[in-house]
Amino acid sequence: MALTPTTKLQAINTMLSTIGCSPISSLSGYNSADTALAIQILDEINLSVQSEGWHWNTEEDVELVPDPSSGEIVVSPNALMVDVDGINRGDFEVVLRGNKLYDKKNKTTVFEKSIKATVIYGLDWEEIPQAARGYIMIRASRIFGDRMVGSEKHHGFTLRDEVFALTKLREYEGETADRTIFDNYSTYRIIDRNYPEDFTG
Repeated sequence: MALTPTTKLQAINTMLSTIGCSPISSLSGYNSADTALAIQILDEINLSVQSEGWHWNTEEDVELVPDPSSGEIVVSPNALMVDVDGINRGDFEVVLRGNKLYDKKNKTTVFEKSIKATVIYGLDWEEIPQAARGYIMIRASRIFGDRMVGSEKHHGFTLRDEVFALTKLREYEGETADRTIFDNYSTYRIIDRNYPEDFTG
């Protein structure tokens, strides 16, 4: 049988196993408080991890267009963070309020033109890479075990397991993002600055 990424059901069953509970066969139709809590914690940790912003859930140069009638910019419901890019920074100080953009500099939700931004999106479980699924599952399992009364008598994940999984996620991030020091202007400008001898000739 071919190996496939961890499903949400498998993650929940791993969490349940840390406190000695039997596995479930479906995420719908369950009547266990333990299962409900496991799902709640997995979703909570998933959102927390994705909110940090990773190469796989961040898009740059996203054009955000005002509504023709109201002038408001409504973003996707799964947008977790919006950061105005480059040249637009002098014109706006944009923050996300609900699912609309608010310009703190001009104290308005009305925009006269489109803006370019970097957006962090919250993705469904099936859309995130295996390295992220593994880390989220282990972190959620440890927290789930900590919150359950009497769980210390069962074998669960430790903080060391969580740190190892986070290391693997960061390795995945480094390999797929292909970042260099030149991606950061603060670093690049040191190398790119002009020296007095550059103007002699």
